[in-house]
Amino acid sequence: MKTPAGLQALVDDGVVHAVLRQLKSGKEASVFVVRRGDEILCAKVYKDLGQRSFQARSLYQEGRKVRGSRQARAMDKGSKFGKKELESAWKNTEVDALYQLSAANVRVPRPLGYFNGVLMMELIADSEGHSAPRLGEVELDAEQAREYFRFLVRQVVRMLCVGVIHGDLSEYNVLVDPQGPVIIDLPQAVSAAGNNNARTMLLRDVNRLRTALARFAPDLVNLHYGEEMWALFEKGELGPETELTGAFTFSEHDADLDAVLMSIEDARQEAVIRQQGREAAAQDD
Repeated sequence: MKTPAGLQALVDDGVVHAVLRQLKSGKEASVFVVRRGDEILCAKVYKDLGQRSFQARSLYQEGRKVRGSRQARAMDKGSKFGKKELESAWKNTEVDALYQLSAANVRVPRPLGYFNGVLMMELIADSEGHSAPRLGEVELDAEQAREYFRFLVRQVVRMLCVGVIHGDLSEYNVLVDPQGPVIIDLPQAVSAAGNNNARTMLLRDVNRLRTALARFAPDLVNLHYGEEMWALFEKGELGPETELTGAFTFSEHDADLDAVLMSIEDARQEAVIRQQGREAAAQDD
């Protein structure tokens, strides 16, 4: 295929030897399958800030570290320099998260470098070498669904133990290869300790996975791992290998309105994405 503009510099420098095909184009970036020597890899080309459609970005930016107070002030003011710093911080978030989570034995794509706004990483493939399907695209029996849910909860626990919350986790951000689920797409990762919305986002991540897998194993709806792990995290009692029960006693205080509103917005955005998918499929036909 014709080399995309975002990858031309990497081809010129010999970092990438050939661009094979586009894998997907999403809200944050376009992903391409590339060849480097004998290796088949992924190259994620981030879109400019003005091209993105991701909503409520400020919720995710809270608590992120920047280089210094000058950069932080500029980002808050929205100056030209601040927007440039914001762009850099947004792109670096996924790169930093992948390296951090790989070191913590979280199952994510192995990062292989960051060059000129392009993240190079391993290609998650199926048994035949093709791009692995998303969790929402595979059919599971009840026991497989329970096993996948337990495994993904363990990955979320490991992430939380190093202070990271995915922030947009669902069956669309999990690939399934022959070894099981792999968590992808982390540009919106948030700080567990530095973001006031951290608990809400964690619960949303876990509950989305539960809802997706409960289609195959309805008994999963009775498990409340998100609430349990956050309670342990707040008390400093959560470790990477902490055994969770899924049992949790809920408070009888007022409902978390922020969580309710976020769930409503999630449902709206998901409906839009599904409609776009139907329209794209109709055009392909």
